[in-house]
Amino acid sequence: MKRSLLLGVLVLAHSLSHAQTAPSDSAPNVPLPPGMIRIFNGSNLDGWVLEPMNATTFSGSDITNVDVLSTKLIDKPDAVATYVSEQLDEPAQQALTRRAPSTNSTRELRSTLSKSLTKIVSGSCIHDAARFKAVRLRPETHELLKASPSGHDLARLNRLLLEDAFPDELWQSPPVAWTVRNGVLASLGAGRGVIYTRQSFDRYRVIFDVRHVSGNPDHRAGVLVFCTAPTDGEQPLDALAGIQFQVPNGGSWDYRKGKNNGGKGLFTRLVKPNFDEHQWSRVEILADPATGTGRMAVAQPPGAKAIEVLRFIDPTAGRKGPFALQMHNRGLFDEYANIAIEETPAADELITTK
Repeated sequence: MKRSLLLGVLVLAHSLSHAQTAPSDSAPNVPLPPGMIRIFNGSNLDGWVLEPMNATTFSGSDITNVDVLSTKLIDKPDAVATYVSEQLDEPAQQALTRRAPSTNSTRELRSTLSKSLTKIVSGSCIHDAARFKAVRLRPETHELLKASPSGHDLARLNRLLLEDAFPDELWQSPPVAWTVRNGVLASLGAGRGVIYTRQSFDRYRVIFDVRHVSGNPDHRAGVLVFCTAPTDGEQPLDALAGIQFQVPNGGSWDYRKGKNNGGKGLFTRLVKPNFDEHQWSRVEILADPATGTGRMAVAQPPGAKAIEVLRFIDPTAGRKGPFALQMHNRGLFDEYANIAIEETPAADELITTK
């Protein structure tokens, strides 16, 4: 199925059964500096690519009631439970037989079952009319089932079928990872992933407004520079192997292949601000691939004078690539607005700090 058609199907299904409560206010109405070109139009996702579009694999946290799920897989009370139990790999079967009421055992069981469920959804279509006769399917599941999907879309269908069959035991993932509402580009907590610009940039300045609405308190809203865009048919690198700036208070990470660490010695935290991440901030990032330099300044509220918070430098990291917003982990709800870029800026300095 073509990606654009699938996205339309998912958005329709989202409006029917997964609508999120809109925030009480819309995007900040603060003018952008002269010379900035908007790359998010406030109405749709034109010019942006979601990766992944939605959840197709399971993590341990996606199993919301491991005790009940385990009991069903052991007792096999219905056709779907019987089928899934028979498809579990050997490690999952063994984990079920030795489950015990302890924290370590529960953590191990979640991890082992999630890996086995991922193998199941990554295989052939699990739907059978008789098997799922008693299961109430969501609109998104119905639409994908009618489309006879393959590849990523088939894995998504299989995951949805399991979610529908075990609604109280498995997290009900949203049909798309990001959405647009009230002029805001918002994450939907669908799982770890990114949304990135279809266009790649050389030296640039990007300015945007951001706030963290809710979610895991251990994970910040994050953006990525010096990203590696996947080619057609290529599996994307984790976080596009980019350099992460956590906004607004300046955490960081280096996702390059062979790195995947905090980038010790490469990031400099110039100040340790205490911005309220739940309020709108205006962020400016200046990225120069030639020198591998990234600089971040933050103003709260938008329109106030910014301060430089974080600086990164590593000439080996610099590369032309897309700019990306990162959903750091499942269950994070972040909002972005007024995203604009100035390519090859005349001034090699932060302008919001003036």
